[in-house]
Amino acid sequence: MDRSRLTRIASLAVVAALALTGCSSGDSGDESGPVTLTVGGWSLATTPEFELLAEGFQKSHPDVKVEVKEYDAANYDTQMTADLSAGSAPDVYPIKCLCTFATYQGGGQLLDVSDVTGGLDETVKSAAAPYTVDGATYAVPYREDGWFLYYDRDMFEAAKVDEPDGSWTWDDYAAAAGELAKAPGADAGTYTHTWASAVQGFANAQTADGQADFLAGDFAYLQPYYERALELQKSKAAVDYGTATTNTLTYQGEFGTQKVPMMLMGSWYIATLLAQQESGDAETFDWGFAPAPQIDASTLSSPVTFGGPTGMGINAGISDRKVDAAKEFLAYISGDEGSTALAEIGITPANTSDAVAEAFFAVEGMPDDELAKSTFSTRVIRPEVPVSANTPTITTLLNDAHTAIMSGSSDVPAALEAAKQEYANQIGG
Repeated sequence: MDRSRLTRIASLAVVAALALTGCSSGDSGDESGPVTLTVGGWSLATTPEFELLAEGFQKSHPDVKVEVKEYDAANYDTQMTADLSAGSAPDVYPIKCLCTFATYQGGGQLLDVSDVTGGLDETVKSAAAPYTVDGATYAVPYREDGWFLYYDRDMFEAAKVDEPDGSWTWDDYAAAAGELAKAPGADAGTYTHTWASAVQGFANAQTADGQADFLAGDFAYLQPYYERALELQKSKAAVDYGTATTNTLTYQGEFGTQKVPMMLMGSWYIATLLAQQESGDAETFDWGFAPAPQIDASTLSSPVTFGGPTGMGINAGISDRKVDAAKEFLAYISGDEGSTALAEIGITPANTSDAVAEAFFAVEGMPDDELAKSTFSTRVIRPEVPVSANTPTITTLLNDAHTAIMSGSSDVPAALEAAKQEYANQIGG
C-alpha cells in the first residue's frame, strides 16, 4: 500500500473517530442549576491567558463556573484529538494552530458559532475569516499574533546604525544586519530562529501566489527567501542554523540577553520579554518593535506579515444546557472586556479597538512610540499556511526541506524540487 493511501486512510479514521464522539467531559445533559464549563488550555504556569479569561468571565457571570483543563503544549493536538474521541474533551477548546482547524471542523467536532462572531468588533470578524467554512464560523479568535521586528535600541546606538523606521525592505534588513554584526558584544546582527515558519511564513504571506502555490505543491516561491537566509548566515550577519540547533539556542536568550540587536519573532514574545525583564531572566535594555521587512515599497503603508488567530470553539458534544453559557464565554473573550484584560498583560488580542489598543500600550515597559503603535494598528496578518485538509501533510514535507536547506545538506532548488516530488507522491497532482 502506498504512503498516500495510508495517509488518506489515517485521516478518514481520525475523522470517523471524531464524528462518533458523544458528549463532552462530565456532562450528563440533564443537570439543573449553575453551569460548569470546562475550557482547554496549555502550560498554565507560563501561559496565564486561560485562567485570566476564566476568572474574568466568572466575575460577570456568577452562575457559571469555569474550570480550565491543562494540556501539554507540545502535544496539544494529539491529546485533544484523543480526548474528543474518548468523549472527555472540554466544553470549549482552543484551536492552537490554524493548520489543524480543518481536522476539527471536518471531523464535526465544532459547533457553528456564527451568531457569536456577528456581534463582535469588526477586527474580530476579520480575524475569524480562516475559521469560516461555507459561510459558517466555527471558532472565535481571542488573540491574533503576527511577526514583528524586535530591535534593541541600545545596541543600535552602540553600533551607530539607524533604527527601523517602518520603511524597511528585506534588502534594508540584510544591510542593517551586516552592520549590526559589528556591534560590541553581538554574536551576529540578527537571529533567525530554527523553525521553518521563520522563513516560509513570510514567503507564504508576502508572495502574491504563495498561498495558492503552497496548496498546489509548487514551492519555487520559497527560493528567494531561503537564498537570503543562507546569505545572512554565510556573511555571519545572522546566527548560523547549525550553531542554533547544536546548542539549542532560544530566541528569548538570543534577544533577551543582548546577543543580537534585532530579531523577527511573533507578537507573543512581547509579553514574555516584559515578564523576563521584570523577573531578571532578560537584561534590562531599551527596545522596540517595528513592521516586518517588506518585499518592496508597495506594502509599506499596510505592512504584510504572517501569523494567525488563536481561537476557541465549542465542542460539538456539549450538552444543550451549556451551549448558551459557552457562547457567552466566547463573546466575552473576544469582546472589549476580555480583550482589554489580555492587552493588560501584553498579549495582542484579535480585537484591536481603540479601547483595547490604549490598554495595550499602557502596560509598564511597553514601547509606546508611534512606530510601535502603527505596527500594532496597521498590521496585515496573513495566515502562516492556508487552511486545507492537505495542510498538515504539506507542512511536514516542507519542514524536511527547511532542515535540508538550512543545514546545508541540500541546495535550495534541489530541496524544493524534492518537496514537490514528495507532494506528488503523497497528495497527487
